[in-house]
Order: sequence, then C-alpha cells, then structure tokens
Amino acid sequence: MAARDHIERLFAHSFRFLPTNLISRGWGRLSHTAWSKNLIPHFARAFRIDLAEAERPAHEYPSLGAFFTRRLKSGLRPLDTHPAAVISPVDGKVAQAGQCEQDRLLQIKGRQYDLFGLLRDAEATRQLEGGPFATLYLSPQDYHRIHAPLDLTIRAVGYMPGVLYPVNGPAVRWVNNLYSNNERVMVYAESAAGLCVLTLVGAHCVGSIRLSFTDLVTNRAGVGPKRLNFPDGIRVSKGDELGVFEMGSTVILLFSPGAVEWELPDPGLTIRMGQKIGSILKPIARTGESGGPS
Repeated sequence: MAARDHIERLFAHSFRFLPTNLISRGWGRLSHTAWSKNLIPHFARAFRIDLAEAERPAHEYPSLGAFFTRRLKSGLRPLDTHPAAVISPVDGKVAQAGQCEQDRLLQIKGRQYDLFGLLRDAEATRQLEGGPFATLYLSPQDYHRIHAPLDLTIRAVGYMPGVLYPVNGPAVRWVNNLYSNNERVMVYAESAAGLCVLTLVGAHCVGSIRLSFTDLVTNRAGVGPKRLNFPDGIRVSKGDELGVFEMGSTVILLFSPGAVEWELPDPGLTIRMGQKIGSILKPIARTGESGGPS
C-alpha cells in the first residue's frame, strides 16, 4: 500500500473513535452564532466559493451557517423544462452512477453496499432492484439546497439515525457501507418515472438536514428511526426546493428499473442544479403510496 493510501485509510477510519454526532451538533450550533460571521471571508477563500452567485453580499449574512445555506441569485440555475428531462437536484460532482444489481450499489470501484441497508425498507428495495442510481457529492464549496429532479408527489419521508463520517474521497475509498451507516433521510415520491427516492446522506459537521415541506430536522440526540406519511401527497414541481444540508454531503437518486436513462458526465465531473442528467424512458401514471421505511 502506498504511503498516501495508508494515510488516507488511517484518516478515514479515525472517525470511528470520535463522537461524530456530538461534534456535528456542536459545529451546527457554533456556525449559527453571531461570532461565526467573522469566519465567512476565510471560509469563502478556503473553499473558493463564488460570492458573485450568492443571493446577498457576504457581509449581510448574520452567521456562517446562514452563509453556508445561502440561496443563489435568481436565474443562475435554469431548469431543463422538457417533460421527459430529469434534472440534477443539486450542485456538486458525480460520485457514481449505474444500475442496482442484486441489491448492490457501487460506492467506488471494488467497494459496494446494499440497497436494503441504505433504505431499511423491503418493499421499496423490491421496487428499486435493478433500477438506475446516481450518487452526487456536495463539497463545502457548493450550493447546498436540494431541489426536485422532476415533478413529484411526495408520499413519505423516512429518517434513519446513524454516525456522521465524512463522505469525501478518502472515506468513500476506505469505509465500508459508508452511506448506509451515516445518518440519512429518504424522500419517497411518485413521478412520471414511477417510484423516485432521494436519499439525503448526512456527513461529519453537517449540523443537520432540514426539509422544506415538513418540520423534520436531523441530528437530534436520542431520536430513533422515523416515518412521516403524507396520504394526500405533497405535490412539488421540478426545481422546487426540497431541503438543505448544513455542510457538505451526498444525495443518492434512485428510480425503478427501466424508468430513466442517465445522461451524466463521468465521475468526478461537476454538475449544476437544473442541468439535465437523464431522460424518462416511458412516462407512466402511478397511483397509490410509494414505499417507505416500516
């Protein structure tokens, strides 16, 4: 093993000895204090954030947390409005994309994890087995609001507590079952492509994941697995805001078999919210409840 690989592995596995959830909650509180506003210029420089894209000048944000979850100026992320277009729900980079085969998803070459372990839902796993998935990574540099990849009717939300390891390159390369061990939120929805699941994966120093259409907030001490049902459905249009990460993280987008064909750039390349990343192959009308954690 090369020296760099050895260092990366030690770094990635060191987090198992840390109280990652407690550290992340502490960071979340600190980042929303008035004092943290002083860190904004340093943070922006360190991560090469394009301040010209922010909705407001940097000095107008009351805290680092408010700056981190900033909105963008209107019109900066035009949507592909074609009815068959699936758009990227986030700014970030493509980590992986492909097909779920035998309940297995690719974390990185040579390392897989299982779909049921990610969702903890047998019925949703059955429906998504063999379908396309895309893993999209958001670095601290990126815009951190999550949007609908197409018109959706949200039927349920699942919450699974877990650890909060980083989801950056070293962790992805060296930590087994990274995404299915980290804290995560699953948004289950009906769409013209059938069942669509967005899995929002928390990460180290993500103060919380907040949803825009319900009051669920993650990373709360003592909170166990949770399911929220919406029997009447919550309708959202392509590009509508679904939630926000309070630090860099990952979205895993899942569809039923034969529903979507990806048109993604290669892993490691940048995507922007609103950009077309796939096409619906055979639009369908879907009724009834989507799956969700039991």
